[in-house]
Amino acid sequence: MACSIVASKTVHPTPVEHQEVELAAQVARGNAQAARKLYDCYAAGLTSVCARYISNDDDLHDILQESFLQIFSSIHQFHYQGEGSLRAWMSRIVANKSIDFLKHQSRMNLFETTDRLPDSVSEDEDVDVNELSLQTLHDLIRNLPIGYRTVFNLYVFEHLSHREIASRLNIREASSASQLHRAKEMLARQIKELTHHAETGRP
Repeated sequence: MACSIVASKTVHPTPVEHQEVELAAQVARGNAQAARKLYDCYAAGLTSVCARYISNDDDLHDILQESFLQIFSSIHQFHYQGEGSLRAWMSRIVANKSIDFLKHQSRMNLFETTDRLPDSVSEDEDVDVNELSLQTLHDLIRNLPIGYRTVFNLYVFEHLSHREIASRLNIREASSASQLHRAKEMLARQIKELTHHAETGRP
């Protein structure tokens, strides 16, 4: 039986979005050309999602391959929910694959920390990314320690709460909050250094 992708009755795709829905439906029906088109359209963006979590390029390549295998095999489960919903659905698969890889590779819990949050938050923790290119921001995030990087991505890009992050990574909520604080603190310091270098021409 052919699989179909059904849009919500209350959501009416624009012509461009309709093409996205139809592309997903064609992939679900096993159309190889549609699968290739989907890969070509979204591979770069999904690579960026994976790179936020995975710093090793070989591991990134393997995870991306596994992610697309899952995307192609489960795309019949995708339901259109508005603009960008296909990209968001695929991004969640890539993020989940990346986190599962990190958890599997870790012989110790790299996501747990006993750090305590400071009583007050420094102004330096505020991360101003307005002057940064997207690539520069991704590079800075990719250089964060694994625990900081993972919590930061889940909180900022996946919009999970600390309770949800704690459940996903099997850590305490306090650890999630602490690692997010440390990640922001480190990013703010790196961004300040980059800005200083750009303004003065000196490291």
